[in-house]
Amino acid sequence: MKPEEAETPPSADQLREALIGQLRELGAIRTEAVEAAVRTVPRHLFVPEVSLAEAYAPERAVITKKDEDGVDVSSVSAARIQALMLEQSAIRPGMRVLEIGSGGYNAALIAELVGESGAVTSIDIDPDAVGRARRFLAEAGYGRVNVLLTDGEEGEPVHAPFDRIIVTVGAWDIPPAWVNQLAEGGRIVVPLRVRCLTRSVAFEREGGHLVSRDYELCGFVPMQGVGERRMQLVVLHDEPGEEVGLKLDDGDRVDVEGLRKALAQPRVEVWSGVTIGGMEPFDGLDLWLAAAVPDFARLAATPAARERGIVAAASPMGLSTLIDKDSFAYRKMRPTSPERHTFEFGAFGHGPDAQAVANRLVEQIQIWDREHRSGRAVFTVHPAGTPDDQLPAGRVVNKRHSRVTISWP
Repeated sequence: MKPEEAETPPSADQLREALIGQLRELGAIRTEAVEAAVRTVPRHLFVPEVSLAEAYAPERAVITKKDEDGVDVSSVSAARIQALMLEQSAIRPGMRVLEIGSGGYNAALIAELVGESGAVTSIDIDPDAVGRARRFLAEAGYGRVNVLLTDGEEGEPVHAPFDRIIVTVGAWDIPPAWVNQLAEGGRIVVPLRVRCLTRSVAFEREGGHLVSRDYELCGFVPMQGVGERRMQLVVLHDEPGEEVGLKLDDGDRVDVEGLRKALAQPRVEVWSGVTIGGMEPFDGLDLWLAAAVPDFARLAATPAARERGIVAAASPMGLSTLIDKDSFAYRKMRPTSPERHTFEFGAFGHGPDAQAVANRLVEQIQIWDREHRSGRAVFTVHPAGTPDDQLPAGRVVNKRHSRVTISWP
C-alpha cells in the first residue's frame, strides 16, 4: 500500500459515535439525554495526555495524579462509569447540581444535562485538579461551570440546596453536609465503600435518612481530606513478589499472628454445587457475603503467590473471605468442564477450624443461590447514634457520621 493510500485514522467525532454505541451495548447509556451529552462534549480535550483512541475507549480511566507513595489520587473516570452515574442521577434541565471531585469532563456532561437554566458547581480539595478542570472547561466552552477549591466533606453551602449531588471519588462515609445540602426530593449518587466493597449508590432522602434506589459495581480513587479513610491491609505472607494480605474495612480487627499461622497450614476445599456462567456477573454474591458474615475481609494475593501454592487464587482487588478468630476461608471458583463455560463456587479454608469455616462460607453461597440470586439489596444511611430499633433489619455498619444498613428482601 502506498503511503498516500494508508487508512485515515478515525476522527474525534467518529470515535465519539463509536463510544456511544459501545456504551449503549454495555447498558451504561440508557436515555437520549445522556447520549446527547456524550455526543456533544469533546472528551479528548479533557484527557490530552492519552491518544484520541484511548480518550474514547469506554473502560479507559485516565490517572492524572499520584501521591508520594504512587497511589492514584486523581483521575478522569472511565466513560462507562461516568455514563452509568449520570443515568443513576436522572438529571433534568434546570437542576442545580453539585459534583464532588473535579475532572472537568463529567462537569461538562452535567452542564449539558441541566442546560442554560441549570447550574453546576464542581469542587475538589486538590489545587491541581481544580486548575486542570477550570482550564479544560473554559477551553471546551463550559466556563459557566463553577469550579471551587474546597474539601468535599463540607459540600458547598453557598450554592445549596442541590437537586443532585454526584460524588466522583470513593467515599467511606456520608457526611451530614451532603444530606443537609440536598433539596427535598433530591438524589445523591456516591461510590460508597462498605465492608471493602464499593458500589455507586443512588440515594434519595426519606425524612432524616437516605434510601437506595439503585446501585452499580464501580471503582474510584479514594477521597482526600477530612473524609479520607483508606482500607487496612494485613500482610499474611511477605515474601517479595509472593505477597498475600487481607483487606479490612470499617474498623475491623483480626488475630493477625493466628491468621499468618493459618495460611501456612494445609488448606481444606469445600464445593457448593452452585454454578455460574462464564460471562454472568456475580458481584451480588460478594455483596451478600459482605452482609451475611460477621467478620468479612478480602484476600488479596499476587500471581506468584498462587503459582507457589500459597493461595489457590490471585486477585489484586481481593476475594471474599470469612474470618473466625485464627481461621479463615475465601471464595474460589473452578470450571465444571474443559470448555470452561460454567464454574462452581467453593471455599478454601486455612487454620485449626478450616473445615468449619469453609463449610459456613459455602452455606452462605448456597443461601444466596436459593434466596437472593435474582434479588437486589437495599442500602440505607441513618445518622450516627440512631438507635438500633429505628434501623431496618440487615447488616449494620457503623461509620463516623452514619450507620449504613445493607438489607435483602
